[in-house]
Amino acid sequence: MFVRQLDYLVTLAREKHFARAAEICCVSQPALSAAVRNLETELGVAIVQRGQRFQGFTPEGERILDWARQTLAALEGLKQEASMSLAKLSGTLRMGAIPTTMPIVSLLTGACRKQHADLRQLVLSLSTEEIMRKLDDFELDVGLTYLEDQRLDGFHVQPLYRERYMLLARDQSAIGDRTEISWKDAAELPMCLLTSHMQNRRIVDAAFRRADVQANVAAETDSTFALYSHVRHAGLFSVVPHSLLCLFELRDDMVAIPLVPELSRTIGMISLAHNPCSPIVTAARTIAAQIDLQARFDAYITGSYQPITSND
Repeated sequence: MFVRQLDYLVTLAREKHFARAAEICCVSQPALSAAVRNLETELGVAIVQRGQRFQGFTPEGERILDWARQTLAALEGLKQEASMSLAKLSGTLRMGAIPTTMPIVSLLTGACRKQHADLRQLVLSLSTEEIMRKLDDFELDVGLTYLEDQRLDGFHVQPLYRERYMLLARDQSAIGDRTEISWKDAAELPMCLLTSHMQNRRIVDAAFRRADVQANVAAETDSTFALYSHVRHAGLFSVVPHSLLCLFELRDDMVAIPLVPELSRTIGMISLAHNPCSPIVTAARTIAAQIDLQARFDAYITGSYQPITSND
């Protein structure tokens, strides 16, 4: 049995197509198919359902696929452990992040690069469900998501910061002399919010319902950058976590004020609760613990944040 056979199997499971899997593995389709058949012969079980096209795995194949994923993940951990013995961590840190945390991921990856310059990084924007699935399938190392989710039982959970929701406006004239605003009053303003299938939007909608009002939604988007653009250029308002204010810190004419009653949610890093865990996961956890994200984001509310200038 060769490691490449297990890699072919896992790639086929991900792509669900022999030709695409072969292309990704840099082999011909007949070579990939032959490798899978040889693995079936060696193990004495049918792994793939036979047909003109890929039709999935047999029940035995699904169990073998789980072992293949674990074996490849363990091998990658072994390589990382060896690289650590040389005082240099290599490989790829694969991180999944819910969309509203994407703008702040660079605070983690930047710190990671300072400590491990040879470590590559892959960051994907995913839903919580996708993050958990890809962690279980060993396709991610860590994820950033909301921690108030019972489905996270069984994962290693590391709180990073508690986000607080703010009303975002184009400038001070749009909100007068207000220093905070109620959900009821905010509901009367024309809003640009994230789309209804996104977890952040469901949290915001629930807050409006608790205030017994419905938001005046003029535009929806699945992009935090488009959300910012609609506030800045289309005269709309929005409700955003205060962590997202790092996107707007260079814009003195953008204004954010707290919504009351306060709405907050905890964001954290999740990973598989394996022991031992891979050196890459250990490094990510250590670096996340060293960065005080809460103090940085809270400074946007208190006004004590000082933007970094070219002279610093």
